[in-house]
Amino acid sequence: MERNVPFEQNAAAGTAPQEQQVQMGQPAGEAPGAEGASEESTAKVKAHFRGVKDAMEMVMHIIFLICGVVAVAFVLFISIYLIISGIPAIQEIGIIDFLFGQTWAPTNSTDPQYGILPFILTSIYGTAGAVIIGVPVGLMTAVFLAKIAPPKVAAVIQTAVELLAGIPSVVYGLVGMTVLVPLIQNVFSLPSGATLLAAIIVLAIMILPSIVNVSTTALKAVPKEYEEASLALGATKIETIFRVSIPAAKSGIATSIVLGVGRAIGEAMAIIMVSGNVANMPGLFSSVRFLTTAIASEMSYASVGSLQRNALFSIGLVLFLFIMLINIILNVVIKRKKEGE
Repeated sequence: MERNVPFEQNAAAGTAPQEQQVQMGQPAGEAPGAEGASEESTAKVKAHFRGVKDAMEMVMHIIFLICGVVAVAFVLFISIYLIISGIPAIQEIGIIDFLFGQTWAPTNSTDPQYGILPFILTSIYGTAGAVIIGVPVGLMTAVFLAKIAPPKVAAVIQTAVELLAGIPSVVYGLVGMTVLVPLIQNVFSLPSGATLLAAIIVLAIMILPSIVNVSTTALKAVPKEYEEASLALGATKIETIFRVSIPAAKSGIATSIVLGVGRAIGEAMAIIMVSGNVANMPGLFSSVRFLTTAIASEMSYASVGSLQRNALFSIGLVLFLFIMLINIILNVVIKRKKEGE
């Protein structure tokens, strides 16, 4: 019995540290350095995930860069292609005769002529007329939707405007050809209602969605503090809209006008159905042809490699430069107004 006592004491002494470890929250039998190893393993896992996230960030940056490069590449490709295809015809015809000639008769076997001045002036007059009609209507509609209309009424009108934006161009042309053209012919006692006036009205309707949507967004983004301060100073709601809200949102409104101008200049299908498509000098009640409709109407039968086909590419180059010039002028004007403020 005396020999077993030391053994029992030793066993009791050996289990005491384990009991202390259990009481202190450490698992029995765990080595003293286990906690440090666990922290090191956690740090490695975090570093691994951080590396994966950094790699994903790099991949997304590369994707964004590729998308931007692709967009620029498309513009450069179109520009280079139009220049290569359009310059030869201009060189052969002569830039003065091409830009300022008043007769377009490429199929004349004895004396073909390639003057596009009627097309240029028609595009300018048609776009200007559409802007004169469409911008005030679109801006007033945007003001009504953003500042005046009850929410339910605004939702209905906004839905109608969005549907207007989704209507195909050929439908605009079809409605204009069957409704507007006969109406103009009867009202003004004309031999044909397919005139520049009909084209202007159709273009004005087509640019409305761009102007309304962008202008509405710009007006809603105006801080309410501006309007509240104006009203607190005694201004009426209409005075606040025209003297505070619209000036504060003029950058977005100008952007909507740029989009509308681009839509008006580049439209072809609807215009070819209501303008008469005749190469005349522009007149409000005469049949006319735009730059876009000239390309659309003759490209199908112009023989490949002929001067007529190359001249159509030259018209495309002029149209492209025309749109770029208008955008540059509008952007410069907007920038100067911002700097002046």
